[in-house]
Amino acid sequence: MKRAATPVEAAKPRKPRGRPRSFDRDAALEAAMEVFWRKGFEATSISDLTEAMGINPPSLYSAFGDKERIFLEAIESYQHRRGDSCPYAQEPTARGAIQRLLEYMAHDLAESSHPRGCLMMMAAATSANASPSLQKVLTRKRLAARDNLRLRIKRGMEDGDVPAGTDAGALADFYSTILTGMSLQARDGATRKSLMATVETAMRAWPEAPKRPAKRSARMSVAPA
Repeated sequence: MKRAATPVEAAKPRKPRGRPRSFDRDAALEAAMEVFWRKGFEATSISDLTEAMGINPPSLYSAFGDKERIFLEAIESYQHRRGDSCPYAQEPTARGAIQRLLEYMAHDLAESSHPRGCLMMMAAATSANASPSLQKVLTRKRLAARDNLRLRIKRGMEDGDVPAGTDAGALADFYSTILTGMSLQARDGATRKSLMATVETAMRAWPEAPKRPAKRSARMSVAPA
């Protein structure tokens, strides 16, 4: 026969099921980002994430939602951090801005303190079977990044440091492709020196700035004596 609980035992509060949310959410998200960065979206499992984040599945779902939501948060965090690190839009010329971006990426893609390559470009290559909603978000982010390049080139045309008539869209596509290729090279072990050589070669394709007429120096005319 089952023993009845004493009044003292009955008054004790029940322990909540699962692990309490006492973890550092930002640190956990950083850990998840590193896993996605290293393995890609599709190859990353929930057990990979919980092991890296130091939490159990119930805590993960409670704090972040499903795998796709964690991935989107990781992407946002990654973009915010990269954007703050490389303020290329502050360069005075379009050429300087694009070159600064490529040089920054050459250093970052080969950095040993985090997985090689670019998380955003990894996302494009490793999320073919993701939901249509996730695909749409990733496509929108890629197009926004490409459009930022196009707008900076257009501004250069307005400022006069990019030749009039330049196809800003085609030039932005070209340098977006260069960035994608550099990311893939870095994943395959390309050195920083090799990536910088790619940047140097890519910048040779930049259209020459229009030549401004040289200012004539004023000369004093001397009347014959």
